[in-house]
Amino acid sequence: MIATDGAAGVEQAQSNMPDLILMDMSIPVMDGWEATRRLKSSPVTRHIPIIALTAHAVAGDREKCLAAGCDEYESKPVRFPELVAKINTILGIATD
Repeated sequence: MIATDGAAGVEQAQSNMPDLILMDMSIPVMDGWEATRRLKSSPVTRHIPIIALTAHAVAGDREKCLAAGCDEYESKPVRFPELVAKINTILGIATD
């Protein structure tokens, strides 16, 4: 599933209950920070792991994403091997 803004992302997560969310923190309507806070404050969606994908890559940005409720953080440009490793770890998928 793909949502083009944070409000749509929250709605999709609530109705589809994905195993994982890749959250762009700089999206329109409702930014990723607020969308993450709403998802993590809801008993229905708080268990869904969220990985922040963001161009915010200065000191402290990782901590800000984690404080907003993200379970993990990956800066842009995304390094796919690292992202896949984080996804596998969060979902408990063993790799060789």
